[in-house]
Amino acid sequence: MNGIANYFIVFVVFISTFSCKEKEMKETLSKKPKDIVLDEVYRPEFHFTPKKNWMNDPNGMFYLDGNYHLFFQHYPDSAVWGPMHWGHAVSKDLVSWEELEIALYPDSLGYIFSGSAVIDTSNTSGFGKDGQTPVVAIFTYHNMDAEKAGAPVYQSQGLAYSLDGGKKWTKYENNPVLKSPGLKDFRDPKVIWDEKRQQWVMTLATYEKTMFYASKDLKSWTFLSDFGKNYGAHGGVWECPDLFPIKVEGAEEEKWVLLQSLNPGGANGGSGTQYFVGDFDGKKFVLDPKFEMQLKSGPQWVDFGRDNYAGVTWSGIPEKDGRRIFIGWMSNWDYANQVPTNTWRSALTLARTLNLRKTDKGYKLFSMPVQEIEKYYGKTIDKKDLSVKDETVLLQRAEIDLNAAFIDLDLAGMKNERYELRFYNNLNEYISLVIDNEKQIFSFDRTHAGITGFSEKFANTVSVAPFEDRYEKLNIKIWLDKASIEIFIDEGDYVMTEIFFMNAPIDTFSLKTWKEIEINSLVARPIKIK
Repeated sequence: MNGIANYFIVFVVFISTFSCKEKEMKETLSKKPKDIVLDEVYRPEFHFTPKKNWMNDPNGMFYLDGNYHLFFQHYPDSAVWGPMHWGHAVSKDLVSWEELEIALYPDSLGYIFSGSAVIDTSNTSGFGKDGQTPVVAIFTYHNMDAEKAGAPVYQSQGLAYSLDGGKKWTKYENNPVLKSPGLKDFRDPKVIWDEKRQQWVMTLATYEKTMFYASKDLKSWTFLSDFGKNYGAHGGVWECPDLFPIKVEGAEEEKWVLLQSLNPGGANGGSGTQYFVGDFDGKKFVLDPKFEMQLKSGPQWVDFGRDNYAGVTWSGIPEKDGRRIFIGWMSNWDYANQVPTNTWRSALTLARTLNLRKTDKGYKLFSMPVQEIEKYYGKTIDKKDLSVKDETVLLQRAEIDLNAAFIDLDLAGMKNERYELRFYNNLNEYISLVIDNEKQIFSFDRTHAGITGFSEKFANTVSVAPFEDRYEKLNIKIWLDKASIEIFIDEGDYVMTEIFFMNAPIDTFSLKTWKEIEINSLVARPIKIK
């Protein structure tokens, strides 16, 4: 079935399912082109999307004067990837976003690829004037003409600064500030202030390793060291790194975490983000010995789903807050240009708090959505002490709108069995999460989730996350938002994020088991922003 026919089915089913909105939707259809209306079926309720056209990596995030600033890779003239700009949005709470004017445009040096932004409180750069504190963006220039001409080097690093808190930007007149040392892939600078050594540290991605540079003024950079050639996953190009210190939860100990995305080579195909734990002495990043042992069992992934890529963290979060806040691009380069929305393309994940915990086996990075999402919750549905056998319906549309919802499930009395959580619609399309205690894997399946034919790589496999110890009890938290699901297992020990495109809204949530299981608690809440 072709894409147009699929969109027509989406529209017809959407209208019939939401009969109470039929008049409103018909009025909208009469005012706007049909493809815009159809695309809105999939536009998230509580995730950031651009108003129109293409978006990929989050960039340059910083917090200042009560506002969380988010920049993103953006092509304003098409819904497929093209000349990269920095789009811009702001939020008071990391959930409800206002899109602003484009911050950075391409110029003669190239497209504006990914990077970061810092608040230069001491005006080390000298960009500040009349007591104004500069915000400095550090980004990659990608010279497409040079790449097409076959030049061996076509990426460099540039600066721009803002003196009004991030609204208007001026590019540094002496760009680029860092040229490639002969490497084709040399990009995505993530800069932090290293308080202990009183220096700026830039973490930069190359094809198969991360490079570190230092500066006193953000303009002149000195090479420090590199890391990673023989560690972690190497199925594709390394991109979008992030290095930061983090306190070990419940201890006084501090470690350094390096996030490192790569494409392809992710945990379940295509794009993915791995992490490393170690120490940084101002020059070198060295793996913690226990974590190095952990890597012998395989790469350590931030997310086992297929749709969380290029995620990095905010700068400027106040010390009294203390969180390390992360956000990722909710798509995958395997199919990002083909997903079935024509007027806007892709969303970002929920903002998440990262925590590092020390276990018997070493260090583990946990993540959970920021608590600010809770203020958008609606009326609570609370069910307790349920016994389930075979397939049991837990929630239906008559109780809650499952297309923009939070679900918190506590399972107990689990055996050496297989348990399936399923979300499906009235066309019998579904997505499912399986907890297989016998094989010791979590798996997420979207192969039956409606529109999948736009790419042969979209639904060609089931995503899998292996676990080591069988569960007797388990907590699962789920955020559903029309065309995406974010699953956090055991308080963020395992995370799976995936997108999907059903031909009708989800209306039923069930649990299927082959032996009786107890649900200690099921809490569900609708979520609404607008």
